[in-house]
Amino acid sequence: MHRGRFSTASTITLPPIWHTPPSPRRGTLSAVNSKNVVVFGSGGQLGIELVREFTQRGFLVTGFERSAVDISDAAAVESALVKADPATVVNAAAYNQVDVAEREPVAAFQANALAVRNLAMACRQMDARFVHYSTDYVFDGTAGRPYTEEDAPHPLGAYAVSKLAGELYAQAYLDHPLIIRTSGVFGPGGLNTARGNFIETMLRVAASGRVIPVVADHFASPTYAPALAARTLDLLERKQTGVFHVGGGAAVSWFEYARLIFRVAGVQAEVRPTDERQYRTAARRPKFSALSNGKMERAGIAPMPPLEEAVQSYLEARARHFQAA
Repeated sequence: MHRGRFSTASTITLPPIWHTPPSPRRGTLSAVNSKNVVVFGSGGQLGIELVREFTQRGFLVTGFERSAVDISDAAAVESALVKADPATVVNAAAYNQVDVAEREPVAAFQANALAVRNLAMACRQMDARFVHYSTDYVFDGTAGRPYTEEDAPHPLGAYAVSKLAGELYAQAYLDHPLIIRTSGVFGPGGLNTARGNFIETMLRVAASGRVIPVVADHFASPTYAPALAARTLDLLERKQTGVFHVGGGAAVSWFEYARLIFRVAGVQAEVRPTDERQYRTAARRPKFSALSNGKMERAGIAPMPPLEEAVQSYLEARARHFQAA
């Protein structure tokens, strides 16, 4: 979910109609009482934390990485879920290469929209709860304040359109999906992924000794993956449904975020503010896409940790990772 704020398939095959007979109904809103859970995208920054959090709370978790199950393949989804027989299905898989999506919008739509359709149809047939993650990029960033769930989406590019379409597919096929919008996710799992996350990018470039230009006129609410996973379980256990925003809390510019990273890490680096006029990208991005967590907190869920605390926790986990390596 690291989407690049640092300046450094050709045809659609529609999935077949779902044909597996539904299993005996368990009751959509009470399904969380059953302990079988499937997590798609279990090898990503968020997926790793979801598997850990579900396991710690006593659930029986089956995790599927992208290489194991292609969720854009309806038959593969069907086979995986019939075997696992979950009461809850969590989709942490996503195509999140925002700029590349402008060159390959079909691939983005297959992964972020049609794949969600496959999962939603499967959950409907199996009467399983469905949790899906979306993005702050469904908004255009013109409100000038943190977005609430009541604000109308207005996506600005192929990636954002595909993510909004995924939300709509979940809502079209299911009466009670849980859709969680989040922003700039980072977590220790990023140490094991090819694309990493914003913190790893900053630390890597700082080690080169180069001046680091970072946009100062775009704001978001970077989100710590372990905290996001914990809030997801909290929402499920409270039987919450609908759209919820779970972002990192206070809005911050990417420039100030970079400075905070280096300060907490004790790293000397020269960070230079830039803006979208100097740093052009293929995709348009919302200038202010921070999310308000007010609805989540009103549901009795603990607030997200402050960003500085989350970065400190990340860096401590990072240090333990390298000590163990």
